[in-house]
Amino acid sequence: MPAPKPALLGPLAANRFRPPRGRKKIYLPNFTLTFLRTPFSPPNYATFITPLSFNKLDLKDYLYNLYSIPCLSIRSYVQQSRVRADKPSARNPKQNRWFRPRAKKRMTIEMPATMPFVWPEAPTDLKAWDKETHEKAMGEQEEEEKRRGYEGKNMPKPDRGSLKEQAEELLRGKKVWRPGWMGWDIHGRAPGSQIGL
Repeated sequence: MPAPKPALLGPLAANRFRPPRGRKKIYLPNFTLTFLRTPFSPPNYATFITPLSFNKLDLKDYLYNLYSIPCLSIRSYVQQSRVRADKPSARNPKQNRWFRPRAKKRMTIEMPATMPFVWPEAPTDLKAWDKETHEKAMGEQEEEEKRRGYEGKNMPKPDRGSLKEQAEELLRGKKVWRPGWMGWDIHGRAPGSQIGL
């Protein structure tokens, strides 16, 4: 009988090709991880927004070293942003120029069932964060973006109401119209200007 062949991998076959954990040294991190609130996920799942250059081993290493959280599995996907007209910083977006913002990478980790994380309840009274002022500012910003965007050509101008009131006052005779140049002096200066010669 021929002698049995020795096992190629030996008794540590399960752990032989496992990637090393906790050995990547990061002294000054130049990335940002955003922990997302996902109320419909199980308590032992957590979702993060990570940089596009971040991989699963980086996230596993980071969570293990910083929070001592072992990750059982990690799922990741890249979410493409919606195509929009021109860049967001453009003052007057052009119709035939398209721009796609940077994509977002999301990673969902599975933690052991013995260490779940449950989000605290969301606060109901938001006066401490001045939510009313924030909502008003966001509304004004959205109106300004619409006015400067492609749809702004068909929207009425903000000073249209004041021009209408001034025209009605002129028609009723409450005000007398005078050209602007009539109040200027012989040197072409507007009234009230303090510019010396």
